[in-house]
Amino acid sequence: MAVSKAPFDFPPGVAKPAQRALGSIGVTCLSDLVHHRREELLALHGFGPKALAALDHALAGAGLAFKK
Repeated sequence: MAVSKAPFDFPPGVAKPAQRALGSIGVTCLSDLVHHRREELLALHGFGPKALAALDHALAGAGLAFKK
């Protein structure tokens, strides 16, 4: 049985349930997050404030931000 691999390397603090939640909305790379609002992500089952903070930090490091 093949092990499925995350579409991109998620930063520390983004647990597997949050990764699956992001995958369910088609997030396949960090830049996909710019099309989503924080509130939208927090409404996903398995996605919480810790994952949001980790992704916010990763986006800022890449010069990107969530949709306003």
